[in-house]
Amino acid sequence: MSLRQIDLNLLVSLDVLLNERNVTRAAERLHVSQPAMSAQLSRLRRIFDDPLLLPAETGRGMIPTARALALGTPLRSALKHLDSVISQQPTFDPLLDTRTFHVAASDNATALISLPLIQRLITQVGPEIRIAFRAPDPRHIAEQMEDGRIDLLVDAERQMPENMKTHLLLQERFVMAQRKGHPRGTGALDLDSYCSLRHVLVSSETGSVRGYMDETLQGLGRQRSIVYSVPQFILVPEILRHSDYVCTLPAMLLTRFSDVLDTFELPFPAPNFTLRLAWHPRNHADPAISWLRELIKDAVRSV
Repeated sequence: MSLRQIDLNLLVSLDVLLNERNVTRAAERLHVSQPAMSAQLSRLRRIFDDPLLLPAETGRGMIPTARALALGTPLRSALKHLDSVISQQPTFDPLLDTRTFHVAASDNATALISLPLIQRLITQVGPEIRIAFRAPDPRHIAEQMEDGRIDLLVDAERQMPENMKTHLLLQERFVMAQRKGHPRGTGALDLDSYCSLRHVLVSSETGSVRGYMDETLQGLGRQRSIVYSVPQFILVPEILRHSDYVCTLPAMLLTRFSDVLDTFELPFPAPNFTLRLAWHPRNHADPAISWLRELIKDAVRSV
């Protein structure tokens, strides 16, 4: 006889029958009819090839057989253990648990959230919590999230894979930045001036010389001149400081460089920079992933 051959509900019924030693009372405890309980007892007798319970000579209740008595204690123990497995709720304590989180984040996202996130981690986690950031691979990010190699994704809305749960972290306008003392001056931008300037592009795509603004300008029948494409935002302030190049970035990224850079509103309608947090649906109820999601949300709110 194999466990696969037995309906688990029958084992629950057997446990109650052995405890009550009365078909009617066992049926009442399990909220089934007396005929249904009798039918279950018949099935159990066939499975175990043993009467299990026999009518008492007094006519009141039933007497367990030797086989039934041998089954009673281990059966009760097994069912209690199974019940604890089923009823146990997953928990997570960042001060005590061990966990390595894998977060895929775009360069812009990393620049925005890394410092406030680190400030929170200093006081809110124990020594066995680690967070590993990596650049997202658009070709494989959905697969990586599905198989658990990536726990969370922080990226622009247009980079979100389908069928993931997402949360809007922020929306920010794009502005153009130039060094203080730039020969263009500090007047408001017009479209001709913007297109004639020499631009630095931040792009995670190797060799790319086209970004969001270029798509928008194409719709207006215009084009700008991109002279450099760099993979990381952190390179931009130094490039601008030592050149007459300009760069278009989310305004929030540039606030800490206001001592060396001036920013200007764009002279054309442009889409906002929309940053989202994404996770696979199977991780939605994971308390550890939920904790990190809330920590990232709080870090973005502080920015």
